Amino acid sequence: MAKFRQVYTEFWEDPKVQEEFTPEDRYFYLYLLTNPRTTQIGIYQITKKQIAFELGYSTESINALIDRFENHHKLIKYNIETREIAIKNWGRYNFNKTGKPVEDCVRSELSRVKDNELIEYTKPNIDNSKIINIYDTYTIRGTTGGQEKEEEKEEEENKKKNKNRREKEVIAFDFYQENGFGFLTPHIRDEMGPFIDDFENDGNAIVIKALKIALERNKISWGYTKGILRNWLQANLKNMDQIEAYEKSRVISKNAGQYETSESNNGKIYTDLKTTNDMSKEEIDQIFGGE
Repeated sequence: MAKFRQVYTEFWEDPKVQEEFTPEDRYFYLYLLTNPRTTQIGIYQITKKQIAFELGYSTESINALIDRFENHHKLIKYNIETREIAIKNWGRYNFNKTGKPVEDCVRSELSRVKDNELIEYTKPNIDNSKIINIYDTYTIRGTTGGQEKEEEKEEEENKKKNKNRREKEVIAFDFYQENGFGFLTPHIRDEMGPFIDDFENDGNAIVIKALKIALERNKISWGYTKGILRNWLQANLKNMDQIEAYEKSRVISKNAGQYETSESNNGKIYTDLKTTNDMSKEEIDQIFGGE
């Protein structure tokens, strides 16, 4: 389905646009309002590198423009950790007409926003009462004393977990975009995150290793990388030591013409390691957590 964004003709008559915006400001702001990553709620994820590439600017120029629009014009907010941007006046012009499809879309998009402060930032400029009520469900917390403290504690713990995960994700996300796999779409981002969680403490490094293997094999796609990660999980490999031992065994066995697909348990992997790497049972147990 085609997606479009409306820009009112009054944009060009706005005193702020006429008197304060430079030509570069107008170009940049129109891009923020109409680029392919915009959403129904005016909060969306986008990297500075993506903006720079699509506008033909340097990253330094984009940093300066974002700072200008945040601190001088005060029309946007950008979270450098979550790579999310919020357009302050978006709701004033985009919620004139609503209905169940629009309301369902708003709920879905609000649920995916990582920084709730961006929701608070855009809400005051919404005039539609139905939409405001939906926003309230994502910004207002209960006021019961004990329950509120529990919620605050839980929220703080979740923030720490989410921050740690975001920091890990950002490294894998950046590797993906900087090594020829293309732009990181929301769909691929949502698929990659759970893989990072599925492995143990090495989740981020393991996803990057899979991307590197895809590069080495000249199979530069997320679909191929996802297949590698799934194979490791099916083989019950959970950390980097296990994966490196498995891949080493696989290469040696394949080169010797003896490679067979390993079973979901580690029995075949034990055999491969012992016969092809001359490893003792104790060394293998240290890798796979045996006794």
